[in-house]
Amino acid sequence: MMKNAQAISNEMLEKELKKYNKNKINTVVRHALSGNPISSITKTQDRSDEIDYSFSIDIKTMPVTNQKQSGRCWIFAALNVLREIVAKKCNMTNFELSQSYVAFYDKLEKINFELEAIIDLIDTTYDDRTLTHVLNNTIGDGGQWDMFVDVVNKYGVVPKNVMIETCQSSATYPLNSLITVELNKFAAESKELYKEGGIEKVKVAKEELLSKMYSLLVSNYGLPVKKFDFEYVDKDNKYHLEEGFTPLSFYEKYLKEEVNNFVSIINAPTESKPFGKTYTIDYLGNVVGGKEVTHLNVSMDRMIELILAQLKEDRIVWFGSDVSFYRDRTSYAWDDKSWDYQTPFDLSFYCDKGKALDFHISAMNHAMCITGVNLINGVPNKWKIQNSWGSDAAKQGYYLMSDTWFNQYTYQAVVDKKYLSDEEKEALNKEPIRLKPWDPMGSLAD
Repeated sequence: MMKNAQAISNEMLEKELKKYNKNKINTVVRHALSGNPISSITKTQDRSDEIDYSFSIDIKTMPVTNQKQSGRCWIFAALNVLREIVAKKCNMTNFELSQSYVAFYDKLEKINFELEAIIDLIDTTYDDRTLTHVLNNTIGDGGQWDMFVDVVNKYGVVPKNVMIETCQSSATYPLNSLITVELNKFAAESKELYKEGGIEKVKVAKEELLSKMYSLLVSNYGLPVKKFDFEYVDKDNKYHLEEGFTPLSFYEKYLKEEVNNFVSIINAPTESKPFGKTYTIDYLGNVVGGKEVTHLNVSMDRMIELILAQLKEDRIVWFGSDVSFYRDRTSYAWDDKSWDYQTPFDLSFYCDKGKALDFHISAMNHAMCITGVNLINGVPNKWKIQNSWGSDAAKQGYYLMSDTWFNQYTYQAVVDKKYLSDEEKEALNKEPIRLKPWDPMGSLAD
């Protein structure tokens, strides 16, 4: 029970209603909202001349992909980066890597990771905060860049035609729900098994469930690929056939070196996370024994500087942001200045970026690729973004982000470590500072 809490009184309600009725703007807003969504009455055209879809650096990329009804944006964005590397090496105009293949092994590894986390927390009570967090964040589609790296380093990649989409891989909610029930049920039953027969009995039950989960995934995603031939036609209309690849040998030939040169940088301007240091998050990951999710925290100016260095070398950039704010899926722009909440509601809905993280107002929730930028006297004023929501959205699937939106809602980017300073490279080599499992920098892109 809250002490000295103040309830809403009838007097207060009467006072507020009179004040509301006195302001005629409220009447106009109420009438407008009776037949229109909030987004339509707060959208302003005052910025239309400033968000023209033109860019001084505009990297030519292949057509957008479509994650459909799944939360695999981080996989799609990562494979969009990788396919450009393969296409350049093979002189191709169009190419796609199998998102379903990576998602299959990500899901399997997540299940094992979750089961091991439950076993690790076997001595806790059911309402322990860490266990509660683990159970509330079981098997979704989302992920982080380093989780992608762990999967492809272990299992490789394959062209899309080698392992195509299924109904379940493109619409994952039903499968995720079934898996979540089984894993949370295991958490409940494991505590009883632990009391009866100790940890070895729990581990036997874990292996039995993991076996059933493997069968479930194969039924939903299809048989995992073991060997394949790589066929393609290059820009000069020349046919190529490379026979006898495994997923790992294909990855090692075309991508492994580049993938492992990329590092994650974040902008988390909070008092608890000084710039220039690296961070990891407890109980975040997918591959047991893999590389921990590791972030180097930098200022936003430095993040932009590093992103620009990569773009200027004609290389696109994987990045993570919070796309919940100031967006219209029928439009092509994310721009905080194109929305006016102050006039109709007398509310700005703006919060300092650091406080927004600390108080759970905003966090990274979606990954895409930066493919262009417009520079005015060397300073960005807008960015070109390749999304994975299909070609029917925005400008054939590409979006514009204003510099103010980008600065406020971009939290993560992945860049080649060659662009880092010696001090930044040294920081990455140090043991990362460990953050709580519920820290906002452990949020997943989906």
